[in-house]
Amino acid sequence: MLSVYSRIGLNQSARLLIKPALIRGIKTIPQPPGYIVGTVNDAYVPPPPSKSEGSLHWTAERIVAVGMVPLVLAPLTTGTTTLLDSAMSSLLLFHCFAGFQSCIIDYIPKRVYGAYHTYCMWLLMGGTAFAGYGIYEIEKKEGGISNVVSKLWKA
Repeated sequence: MLSVYSRIGLNQSARLLIKPALIRGIKTIPQPPGYIVGTVNDAYVPPPPSKSEGSLHWTAERIVAVGMVPLVLAPLTTGTTTLLDSAMSSLLLFHCFAGFQSCIIDYIPKRVYGAYHTYCMWLLMGGTAFAGYGIYEIEKKEGGISNVVSKLWKA
C-alpha cells in the first residue's frame, strides 16, 4: 500500500519538512467545553463596545462597495482621469483590506489562536502598505490602473 506522501509525489526531503508540521500542528489556546466560561447562573459580561467594529464598520464597507461602481464604470464611458483612477484604486485597496480583515477575524479568532491572530493582522497591514506603494508607482509611471487594464485588454 502506498503512503500518502508517495501518492502525491513528494520526495524524501519534502517528507521530512512536512511531516513534523502535520503532526505538531498550530498550537491553540485551550477552550472550555462548548466555549462556555463559568456556570449557567453567572451574569453575561458583554465585550466593551468599539466604534471600529459592528454596524459602523459594516456601513463603511457598504459605502465603499457602492462607491466603487461608478468609479469602475467611468473609464469605460468617459475616459480616465488621474483623480478618478486614484479614487478607484484607493477604494479598491480599502475594499480588499476590509475583506481580508473580516476573513482573519472570522477564521483566525484571537480567543483561539492568540498571537497568530495578531501576526496575521500585522501581515495584512504590511501587505496593504506594500500594495498601496505599488498602486502609487503604477499611478506615477503607467498613468493609472485603467491604462494598465486597457493595455492588457488590447494585448
